[in-house]
Amino acid sequence: MLTSKTQTLCCRLKKKSPKLILLGLFFLLLIIFGEHLSRNSLLPTLATRVDGSSSAIATSSFSLLQKLDEQLCRALGCVNRSVSDFAAWKITSVTLSPENAREGLKNASNQSALQVEIQNRLATPVLFPNLEISLTDAEESEIKAIQFSPQEWLPTAWQESHPDFLRHGAPSGEIFSSALLISLPQNAAGYRVRIFYPEK
Repeated sequence: MLTSKTQTLCCRLKKKSPKLILLGLFFLLLIIFGEHLSRNSLLPTLATRVDGSSSAIATSSFSLLQKLDEQLCRALGCVNRSVSDFAAWKITSVTLSPENAREGLKNASNQSALQVEIQNRLATPVLFPNLEISLTDAEESEIKAIQFSPQEWLPTAWQESHPDFLRHGAPSGEIFSSALLISLPQNAAGYRVRIFYPEK
């Protein structure tokens, strides 16, 4: 049989319980709406990589967050804005070869084709970067830098099938292959390729 003190304690706990539940629900709703309002910056920040370099726990957690975000977007509506993220991109392969292999590098115009392949490794879309090819001499000093905007280095067929690519960005995990024609200076002996976002 409960004593009067014990009964009083139980009654107090019962009275406080609804308040704690409501407070917990309030904070949960606050977190959910906070995620919804800041989703365009939050999701890329928390996004894992699709190349297997992220842990299984992080990948599963982000997958659940994406599912929650999809449900919120269906219920509340969303405006998707891709962000620039240098770390999202990986240059998977680069080769430089003469446009006409039989003529060799020392043809009249030194016209060569740069084959470059890059991938968006993040689990979210990312804005397309610019490409820069730095040509170097035998002493590895830069002698010429050539820059390509996304409209210049992305394959034409891909651009035509994705007319809003500059706004929507590169889909998660997609690999892009391009062949870019460049003219080599006579003293060119090497090259470097980098990805960058122009300063606004």
